Amino acid sequence: MATYVISDIHGMYNKFIELLNKIKLKETDTLYILGDVLDRGPDPIKTLLKIMSMSNVICMLGNHEDMALDCLKFLTTEITEQSLSEVSEEMLENLVTWQYNGSKTTIDGFRALDRAKQQEIIDFIEDMPEIEEISVAGQKYLLVHGGLGDFYPGKSIEDYTIEELIWASAEYDIQYFDDTYVVTGHTPTQGIPGNPRPGYIYRQNNHIAIDCGAVRRSGRLAAIRLDDGKEFYTGD
Repeated sequence: MATYVISDIHGMYNKFIELLNKIKLKETDTLYILGDVLDRGPDPIKTLLKIMSMSNVICMLGNHEDMALDCLKFLTTEITEQSLSEVSEEMLENLVTWQYNGSKTTIDGFRALDRAKQQEIIDFIEDMPEIEEISVAGQKYLLVHGGLGDFYPGKSIEDYTIEELIWASAEYDIQYFDDTYVVTGHTPTQGIPGNPRPGYIYRQNNHIAIDCGAVRRSGRLAAIRLDDGKEFYTGD
């Protein structure tokens, strides 16, 4: 009954399957995915459908799912002269922002599905949790895609906004909690200042950062087993 965490797959389906084979995920194990399954890589919808078929996976909300949700809903509407005239400026801005952040492969995969399967994906994204607090082998962990924006000691988890949880980056030079490890994605470890192992899992100040840049040319998809701290990587 092991507990694993992965983040920021970004449509890299082959790397995801490679990593699943490396960790030898069993039905009795639990796998948390810290968001950003969608966009950029070649197979985001294929990857999401695979995750949706796995009963022992808890997929959390990333900023790319948050960015995509309203746009995917828009793609399911019938395009008419009237519907186009009613598109709000906010929706147009959302579509442009999403396109800038690598939406094409997500759109292509989504459009290839029938309406029922498209709705299943929308429902699945809407149900994604923003944060998980768990205990593994007596150790407490807080799992979140981005970080704890506007952090201050004593701030309740319930007081954080979606933007602070999935869009803000973690502050790796400070320690949020004495008794809890914060596991995050969102920020590739290649970009963490002072990281002695860029491209590998970063651990310092009770942070565990696991976005190892899977979609980058020399990047990796990483997993950590929380029970014993063992790390797994694609390509290594």
